[in-house]
Amino acid sequence: MFAWFQRVLPRTGDFFGMFEAHAVTLVAASRALKTLVDGGAGRKDHIAEIDRREHEADDIIRQVLRTVRQTFLTPFDRGAITSLIGAMDDAVDEMQSTARAIDTYELAAFTPEMEQMAKMIAEASALTAEAMPLLRNISSNGARIHEITEKIVRLEGEADDVREAGLKKAFQQQSGEPMQFIVSREIYKHLERVTDALEDVANEIDGIVIDHA
Repeated sequence: MFAWFQRVLPRTGDFFGMFEAHAVTLVAASRALKTLVDGGAGRKDHIAEIDRREHEADDIIRQVLRTVRQTFLTPFDRGAITSLIGAMDDAVDEMQSTARAIDTYELAAFTPEMEQMAKMIAEASALTAEAMPLLRNISSNGARIHEITEKIVRLEGEADDVREAGLKKAFQQQSGEPMQFIVSREIYKHLERVTDALEDVANEIDGIVIDHA
């Protein structure tokens, strides 16, 4: 009975292709977020772009989860596959939450610290996309993958420092405008969640490398 079940299941699935496709949505959403926080024209367009990329990411994660259930042979442990794609999807979700908060509060001017955090998010997203194709051959690319994940983790730590500095400045400058400070604090919180989510992606990648290098 089990042998028959093995025969009807697909032997492999294109998990690497799906990881890479999801990374494309991650990078595109991060670039739109950076452009949004940089200010300028097209604010609604940038928010719409992030929403569109989040929907694309949702389609991809559903495809990954469906393929995991239907595939007999997987390149990594099934839990590692779902954890990695889930962490990537969380990052895109957090970018969407950030954009929606910006839209809700109708924020049009951003602090240098917010702009710096958005730039770090775009950089960490690009690094994540760089790591995805390297997973196709971990034994050869393990050292480079580790360098990439180290950079992502370092960016998250630097973003925490930028956030703290920005919050302190906002408190000092907006002490007479409590509502403005609340809005600033909320945006910083959302940006921090994005960097945290990207660090989680790096940790998931490292776990795969450790298990399969």
